[in-house]
Amino acid sequence: MSADKPEKLSGGCLCGGVRYEITGPRRDIINCHCENCRRTHGHIAAYTSVSQSDLKLLHQQTLRWYHDQSPNTYRGFCNRCGASLFWDARDGRAKISVAAGSLDSTAGLKTIGHVFVGEAGQYYEIDDDLPRFETSNAGELEPGDGG
Repeated sequence: MSADKPEKLSGGCLCGGVRYEITGPRRDIINCHCENCRRTHGHIAAYTSVSQSDLKLLHQQTLRWYHDQSPNTYRGFCNRCGASLFWDARDGRAKISVAAGSLDSTAGLKTIGHVFVGEAGQYYEIDDDLPRFETSNAGELEPGDGG
């Protein structure tokens, strides 16, 4: 985590039914090209990652969790406006992924790589020089504890 990142970030869904605050360090953005993320987001998914304990839900009346096709994987979304907000592996990790597009500001965050490029849509090109991984990055893009 770089020292110039703000101490606190906030975000939420389009309609305001879900609002959250991130109080601790967060990983820079990783773009996921897997089929599930593309279907959920309508395109690639850009996620930061934070400790579960650093994510505070301020308003969650419209937050729902969808168990997707992967074992122990849940996606948090707003059941009113449909915004995709969270990806949670629920496999004992202390981290949760937060959709970068749901943040009020992404100041201090930058994109650091691409995962599941083997499932990328045929309608677009990945045209940067960032690290690419056919499937998971297996923690290679994670600072410190790998997750």
